[in-house]
Amino acid sequence: MSNLVRLVVFVPTTHADQVRQAMGEAGAGQIGNYTFCSFSVTGTGRFKPNTKATPAIGEVDTINEVAEERIEVACSREQVTTIVAAIRRVHPYEEVVIDIYELSP
Repeated sequence: MSNLVRLVVFVPTTHADQVRQAMGEAGAGQIGNYTFCSFSVTGTGRFKPNTKATPAIGEVDTINEVAEERIEVACSREQVTTIVAAIRRVHPYEEVVIDIYELSP
């Protein structure tokens, strides 16, 4: 089993650089002699906040669309908690979507 995982986060394009910087400062994206390595693609995020939500972007009880970036980085399992905490500190969303995938050796 590999010690590496792929961590993926979805963030509004307006905050992508801030989130990517926080991830790199927390140790994400170190590959050999390179740091802050990441890959991004843009797309459209859709969501409908219920009446208990406090959305940073969009309106309650309405389907909203936001230009988002999917940021992917590699990191060790030991770094995941630190990197996730760094993401949550700077991410604007009330509910942050973070996926973690195991990488094959």
